[in-house]
Amino acid sequence: MSRIKGKLALITGASAGIGEACAKQLARDGANLILWARRKKRLADLASEITDESGVTVDIASIDIRDHELVFKEANQLRVNGLSPDIVINNAGMGAGMSLMQEGKVEDWNRMIDTNVKGLLFVTRAFLPDMVERDHGHLVNIGSIAGRQVYPRGNVYNATKYAVQALTEGTNLDVLGTKVRVSSVNPGLVETEFSLVRFDGDEARAEAVYEGLDALRGQDVAEVVSFVVNAPPHMNVADVLVFSTDQRSIHHVHRNGS
Repeated sequence: MSRIKGKLALITGASAGIGEACAKQLARDGANLILWARRKKRLADLASEITDESGVTVDIASIDIRDHELVFKEANQLRVNGLSPDIVINNAGMGAGMSLMQEGKVEDWNRMIDTNVKGLLFVTRAFLPDMVERDHGHLVNIGSIAGRQVYPRGNVYNATKYAVQALTEGTNLDVLGTKVRVSSVNPGLVETEFSLVRFDGDEARAEAVYEGLDALRGQDVAEVVSFVVNAPPHMNVADVLVFSTDQRSIHHVHRNGS
């Protein structure tokens, strides 16, 4: 039995990868959806697919979470329309480049910090007050093993994911005394568009990241998210770390032939 059937879940970065998989999984769990991403056409196609398959309601909006005015404006409009979400999945995130710190590009740093940290903050600030006021709600931040262990040339990306972990833990303390739950789900290697974006569309370089191993898929992470949000109301699954069986830490990966 699904505990989130009929609830309203908002997912950022929902047009691909983990966000898309979460949308499909939570719809199968019976949740109605609000999907945010920059690529509206992909959102529209996904919404149509989900509606046909699951019969839940799906609202979409083209939102760049780096734009705090747009985030707050859209959140307020949802509130006016009686659509304050019960669940918010802060999934939108990205990596840009793999430069040494001394060779890093400021534009890459800004993109990662503005999306992974400030965007998450804006979305959290937009919806968490309603949850606290209602004494009900669940905030789920999609982090990464990169927020636990650093790796060469990961510097600023690592820093953003360490920030996500700190913000999750800090928010949990801030809502103590309410029934609002705050969770983080931290995957290892997941085969999505992440590396393609990180390497500016270089398909060969992106594919090499996952070569020779059976990496996680977006659906694997979505199933973990489903477990987290379906936990009994008195249970807060504060922190989950998940790898494929071919990975045991950020530095320990088994590849075929290795």
